[in-house]
Amino acid sequence: MSILKIGIPKGSLEANTVDLFKKAGWRINYDSRSYFPDIDDDELSCSLVRAQEISRYVEDGTLDLGLTGIDWILENSSDVVAVQDLVYSKVSTRQARWVLVVRDDSPYQSIEDMEGKKISTELVSFTRKYFADRKINVHVEFSWGATEAKVVEGLVDAVVEVTETGSTIKANKLRIIHELMKTNTQLIANRAAWNDPWKRKKIEQVKTLLMGSLLAMGKVGIKLNVAKKNLGAVMLLLPSLKSPTVSTLYSNEEWFAVESIVAAGVVRDLIPVLLEAGAEGIIEYPLNKVI
Repeated sequence: MSILKIGIPKGSLEANTVDLFKKAGWRINYDSRSYFPDIDDDELSCSLVRAQEISRYVEDGTLDLGLTGIDWILENSSDVVAVQDLVYSKVSTRQARWVLVVRDDSPYQSIEDMEGKKISTELVSFTRKYFADRKINVHVEFSWGATEAKVVEGLVDAVVEVTETGSTIKANKLRIIHELMKTNTQLIANRAAWNDPWKRKKIEQVKTLLMGSLLAMGKVGIKLNVAKKNLGAVMLLLPSLKSPTVSTLYSNEEWFAVESIVAAGVVRDLIPVLLEAGAEGIIEYPLNKVI
């Protein structure tokens, strides 16, 4: 039997990725010391791999499929098939940014001020190329971690670091002077696996269900009953992905059942106004997938 080998990013995205697969229909079980989790699908096998390395293992065929950041694909110059952007993170569904950061009291105001300066980052190859393309001479050194602390302590002039909200940067009395790139998680495939009919079909299944789970994030389903005379008023109030589903109740053409998908954040304000407009029997329910 054929097996599709998937790389799951170990680290900050690990729990979110496992949860995303769970909502998509796959349970991944592992403990903190395991690098080879169990998954409840005989056609899949999983490996926990640092996001920085996944694109290399997908490129050389060690893995058929993987989830990693666009930043690490560019850093490793990996030749892989970009199957699908999956915008999710440990904090939110916003895109993370790689930014140039200096101390709050630094005289540096722009990327051009970095001429001849020392920069620390995990994203070494991309950063070197970024500055070289702009003909700015800098010394870029690899950071083994605690990157922001290096500029706080004055060990380097600046750091290139990834951020989502920028709150940690501000809390450490640092400031952003330039954005180098936006990044997000991407589902990538090995080219040989992508060209294999069986594996291609399995990859498409994984992509479809993961995207369905992402689309369901922050949304809920809502059902309600409404009399025909109040239907127009309720429909004007009810948001949806496309348009609400409306059907007559069994043996009563004067009443309708209405169903829609709405943003979870609006429900607390929406329900009272729906009641005022004549809605009854309102039910809110969670969603795992929207496809």
